[in-house]
Amino acid sequence: MKYCNVTIDGVKINVPDDMMILDAAKQAGIIVPTLCHLKGISATGACRVCIVETGGGKVQTACSFPVAEGMMVKTNTPKIREMRKTILEMIIANHNAECTTCVRSQSCELQSLAMIYGIEDSHFKKKFNQEPVDMSSATIVRDQSKCILCGRCVSVCNGVQNIGALGFIGRSIDMHVGLAYEHQLSESTCINCGQCIVNCPVGALKERDYLSEVQLALDDPTFTVVVQTAPAVRAALGEVFGLPMGTPVTGKMVASLKRLGFDYVFDTDFAADVCIMEEGTELLNRIRAGAHLPMITSCSPGWVKYAETFYPELLPHMSSCKSPQNMMGALLKSHFAEIKGIDPAKMIVVSVMPCTAKKFEVERQELEVDGIRDVDFSITTRELGRLIKKAGIDFKYLNDEKFDDFYGDSTGSAVIFGATGGVMEAALRTVADIINGNDLKEIEYTVVRGIQGVKEAKVQVTPDFTAKIAVAHGGKNMHYVMDKLAKGELSDYHFIELMACPGGCVNGGGQPIVDAKAKMHIDLRVERAKALYHEDSNILHYRKSHHNPSVMKLYETYLDAPNSHKAHHLLHTSYQRRD
Repeated sequence: MKYCNVTIDGVKINVPDDMMILDAAKQAGIIVPTLCHLKGISATGACRVCIVETGGGKVQTACSFPVAEGMMVKTNTPKIREMRKTILEMIIANHNAECTTCVRSQSCELQSLAMIYGIEDSHFKKKFNQEPVDMSSATIVRDQSKCILCGRCVSVCNGVQNIGALGFIGRSIDMHVGLAYEHQLSESTCINCGQCIVNCPVGALKERDYLSEVQLALDDPTFTVVVQTAPAVRAALGEVFGLPMGTPVTGKMVASLKRLGFDYVFDTDFAADVCIMEEGTELLNRIRAGAHLPMITSCSPGWVKYAETFYPELLPHMSSCKSPQNMMGALLKSHFAEIKGIDPAKMIVVSVMPCTAKKFEVERQELEVDGIRDVDFSITTRELGRLIKKAGIDFKYLNDEKFDDFYGDSTGSAVIFGATGGVMEAALRTVADIINGNDLKEIEYTVVRGIQGVKEAKVQVTPDFTAKIAVAHGGKNMHYVMDKLAKGELSDYHFIELMACPGGCVNGGGQPIVDAKAKMHIDLRVERAKALYHEDSNILHYRKSHHNPSVMKLYETYLDAPNSHKAHHLLHTSYQRRD
């Protein structure tokens, strides 16, 4: 690799000669503003906000123009500041600036730049897209009046997720972001992952909000309202209240939920342990029978819809297990309702998830038991943050509290579900013990950890059995693995974990939004995952799902055994082809 000497705002640095000015400036400790740029994903120069001077009065976009030997770059001249201000005013003129009522107020990158550059109003005539708000999806709301044509959603949907639901349509002043044949979101190939939301710099994309429905249920004394929280939520909720990224806030989260008025507060991790019991047993049965291998995990609803849409012929490879969210809901409305003498029809189950696709999942008819929906409402980490703030709860100063008994028990295997490779590692811990017939001490399957897009490995489970496994996260990587499976190249594999969101649930579409500037300095997938692995190795007493005493009691007193007839009735599902 060749290097060159560059001077940026008087700071001399030596950088690779193929580096863009934007990255070189960061290395020099200088932040150049952007709106369209996404690290490692998009460098189109579409928004023009990152312009800099490169000598001789020439102006270039820092995100798409490479450095050169002896280059003198100026990022903060009067000319550049005025040009940036004008560009921002032009963008604002085409943006429905409902800042006081917008869900992205105070976390909007356009709003932040407008404040930095002292923009009080645009000098240009206001004209923005008047297309009706697309409310067709159960998960994602599209408001074209706020779209600034930065192209981030298009880049993520196509380049990262490999879905292609969103794209640019038209030319010149008629250009807009839309879907094939100008259809609505519900009619598209969208898998509801929400990666477009967390990468949108403004409020053009947001999750479908169900807080009003949840609040109505909490205010109605005739309902028993139960809440469950996914593992990845505790790793990110603190960010909503100004805590450092990766701060585990399990105790404060539980305390806030109890103050909000939920009758019972349970941990979805309990159901994740149940899921491992069911999924691990299903895997062993398939290995013994030699049928429909490799088996593929089914915990990610975005991945499930992806498989139903793009690879319906491979659906027999999917585990029939419901996700932990729906396993928990099914158990609450059957076993727990029986214990407490609650009419399931008068029980409202709310899930707090890092995932927007969970909103779609709870509406699937395949996930009902005897006509009763497993989960009534799924809200995101962001929605929970808003609910806590609305109630005036001072989150940072809450004393830690514990989940309610029985369904509050969980293990380290369950909590790592929130990171890519976590489901695989949890399953291996239990399956290895069952096959070996004893309690193995070596349980750190680090080969499946990390943010590498695709991980393929051989794991020596017993002296006589080696498991061939694969882990992939993000649509593009899922496509790579599924193409190999479709071609028969993975026919000798046993188990595959696929997650729709890059990094797994810690980077789900419902997690707190981190602006592009911050993402240039940190990898949120890594930082949030640390909180989960910390709980696994340092906080929780049990680290294997089959060691959870409450799970074992559940099977002894209610479910009989993993994969029993009763377990299948409550905890397993089927899939459908989506044209």
